[in-house]
Amino acid sequence: MASSADTDQVAASTRLSPEERERYARHLRLPEVGRTGQLLLRSSHVLVVGAGGLGCPVSLYLAAAGVGALTVADFDVVERSNLQRQVLFTEADVGRAKVDVVRERLRAHNPHVRVIARRMRFGDDADTAAQLVTTVDVVVDATDNFAARYAIDDACRVHRRPCVYGAVHRWEGQVAVFHHGPAARGYRDVFPVPPPPGAAPSCGDAGVFGVLPGVIGSLQATEVIKLITGVGAPLSDALLLFDARTSTSRILRAAAGEGSADGATMTVAELRAHRTNAPPGPFVLDVREPSEDDDEGGLGADQRISVDELPERLTTLRATRNEVVVVHCRSGVRSARAVTWMRRAGYRRAVSLEGGLLAWRASAPRAD
Repeated sequence: MASSADTDQVAASTRLSPEERERYARHLRLPEVGRTGQLLLRSSHVLVVGAGGLGCPVSLYLAAAGVGALTVADFDVVERSNLQRQVLFTEADVGRAKVDVVRERLRAHNPHVRVIARRMRFGDDADTAAQLVTTVDVVVDATDNFAARYAIDDACRVHRRPCVYGAVHRWEGQVAVFHHGPAARGYRDVFPVPPPPGAAPSCGDAGVFGVLPGVIGSLQATEVIKLITGVGAPLSDALLLFDARTSTSRILRAAAGEGSADGATMTVAELRAHRTNAPPGPFVLDVREPSEDDDEGGLGADQRISVDELPERLTTLRATRNEVVVVHCRSGVRSARAVTWMRRAGYRRAVSLEGGLLAWRASAPRAD
């Protein structure tokens, strides 16, 4: 039996304080976000690699949105030439470590957000990079060099974390969501071979329109919030191209493969309806880690296999390939990855529970 302290902790995790309700009032009024979406944001952890032109707007908007924890990784110091586009920095910050300044600014903007500053070059230490990736829900590639981009892509591929990629060059920008969706393509799948040295000049050599990183960084923050809350359709298997000179954009989509994303999710309301109208309802698979709490708020599960073990343990799954399998985790990010693997393996009716266990708990009927 759960102790009163445990019960209080669970209850607190599904409540917003009066200050939070005031701060996030505009989100709470959006039906697609609401209380459940805001709780999902509060419980999430995002890694932003790069604290420059893209990392500044990404981290600022994620902090403003109420993402619970942000780890920001960068090695550089603030230079005067950064101030044209890296909007978190001021003249007084020149010479300081970027991550230290970002941490100060984000904490001042939203004290509810935990900000972890890591002064490092991503990819120099593979073990540290892997450790960072495995402890977060979403990774943001806000870097400006190919070595870091490929290192991020490799870590996200191995540890099965979605990555929101962004890049800018002169007047043009790109945004994509990698390692998410049925195909779960990565940066290497789109750009298999890095360009030869000197073929792609840096911002310092080529220049960059100062507003452009703000546009692309804001789009990256949008994709992160969509991934966490389950709202809308992420830019999975797609590459958005933006031209600031004409203010136009176009989306390049990869050819559809097996396991379309259509119908790959189920809402909490739909699962409750299934159980009410045709009990006991579909097969439920819990893909959380064994160390996570067992209190499922009445959701229950027919089987539990952690998402990292799932590819090797699909043969032990007690569900058949023809039945509906509802996969859940804490917030819906890991279950979406699990569904990708399952559909590839022939479980074509596998779906991810939107919002996961947090959404289930938040939507539990309340006694009058």
